[in-house]
Amino acid sequence: MGAITTPASGRKFLRRPFLTFGILFFGIFGMVALSLLKKDPPKKPDVNTTPLVEIAEVDIETVQFDVDSQGIVSPLMQTTLSAEVSGAVISLSDNFIAGGKFNAGDVLARIDPLNYQVNVERAEAALAQRQIEYDGAKKLGDQGYRSATELATAKAALVSAEADLTRAQRDLERSIIRAPYDGLVLSRATELGNFVNTGAQLGVIFASDVAEVRLPVPDPDLAFLTLPTAANIGTGPEVTLVGSYRGRDHRWPATVVRTEGVVDERTRMVFVVARIDDPYALDTTRELTAELPIGTFVTAEIKGIVLEDVVRIPRQLVRASNNVIFVDPERKLRFRELEIIRTDADFAYVYADQLLENQLLMTRLEAPLNGMLVRTTEDIDAPPDADSENAESASDDGAEASDATEPVS
Repeated sequence: MGAITTPASGRKFLRRPFLTFGILFFGIFGMVALSLLKKDPPKKPDVNTTPLVEIAEVDIETVQFDVDSQGIVSPLMQTTLSAEVSGAVISLSDNFIAGGKFNAGDVLARIDPLNYQVNVERAEAALAQRQIEYDGAKKLGDQGYRSATELATAKAALVSAEADLTRAQRDLERSIIRAPYDGLVLSRATELGNFVNTGAQLGVIFASDVAEVRLPVPDPDLAFLTLPTAANIGTGPEVTLVGSYRGRDHRWPATVVRTEGVVDERTRMVFVVARIDDPYALDTTRELTAELPIGTFVTAEIKGIVLEDVVRIPRQLVRASNNVIFVDPERKLRFRELEIIRTDADFAYVYADQLLENQLLMTRLEAPLNGMLVRTTEDIDAPPDADSENAESASDDGAEASDATEPVS
């Protein structure tokens, strides 16, 4: 008998199951191998999302509340010199010029006195004539040759002549322009040879012994100043004036002497007046850093009242409705509405008895909530808890002891 042969199609049919099982086997084997070789992903550390803030202890202080203002230095007395008689200006003092210094009684200008001297002489002659007439009438009246009416008429003429002489002498004196006080010349309005009429302006002068500054003060700030009233003018708080002179900053002492007693209708300010003695440093017995010329713009620091038991809080930490945030001992935020005594550019001031907590939140949070838990830098920098350190030490000691007693095989 001949050999039996398997057709080619039959052999292919037998190979297919083995190939399928082989692929499955190697696929499963590869997956297992990869899973065994795969490393565990690193564990992410736990992140504490509690906000980290900065706190500060509040300090109780004694605070002096100064009030700031500004103004322009002006003279206490300023006078416009005018001609009291008419005539030509025949003389001007060398000091009668803008910036010139003079003393009380100095002659600043002279008006031609010739006409007034003549008037004096005429008045003197008329007076002498009336005196003779009166003396004769009185003598004759005593003898019974003149009536009482005639004597009274002679007396009236004598008195009129005396008045004319007084007026003529006064006009002659008025032809000489004298300084009424010690001071400086602000401006001169006439020149040598000018003819001036009665009432014509000759110049402007001002006293140099004292100067003043009008300082506007808002009504709320008046509560922090002890000021003399309009009915009781006297010495008020001290003032430090700061300004620039000859390219350098200087400070000058002054004193509030009065208030003007009215409220400005436009600005709703009250003006207090500070006085500066000897602004031009003419008194050699006093020491001033520099002259303080009239017209200088100065800033003023007025000494205010002193309050005790006051807390100073940075102004940017005061929220709406005067709320300030504190951190309690449990590290929770606590809102507190405070009554503000006063605020300035940097701080808000409150009485210390309003603060139950003394740890002020210094960090500006976007959306803080009352009772929110926070962390502080003190919590981060704090040393580990003593109990945890002891427990850790105990566990280490136990491990060492067990290693030491383990039997050797």
